[in-house]
Amino acid sequence: MFGINGGEFLVLAVIVFFVIGPERMPEYAAQLRDLVKSLRRTAMEAKDGVKETLGPDLEGFNWRAYDPRQYDPRRIVRDALREDEEEQRRERAWANRPPQENLVRLAPGELAPFDTEAT
Repeated sequence: MFGINGGEFLVLAVIVFFVIGPERMPEYAAQLRDLVKSLRRTAMEAKDGVKETLGPDLEGFNWRAYDPRQYDPRRIVRDALREDEEEQRRERAWANRPPQENLVRLAPGELAPFDTEAT
């Protein structure tokens, strides 16, 4: 959360406790709780407003396509490298496949068979 690990969060909590003081801590905790509730309520109302405005078109909407986390450069590079590895593996498998017995080799200069009825 916000790039803060557990130890840093604990240090911040202790500093806040000493700055605010134990007398006013419950009051500020209640205010924080009310703020979070009001923000959550506002977000839900906004979401409901969008659903109401767009109507049934919103039901089939793919929200994952607009998730900014999917555009992480590290993930993009990792996926591209993985695709290259898979493509190389397929090419190696194709090159190392057993020879097929029913293939007929054409003599040098011989034309491939042609079907005149094919379109």
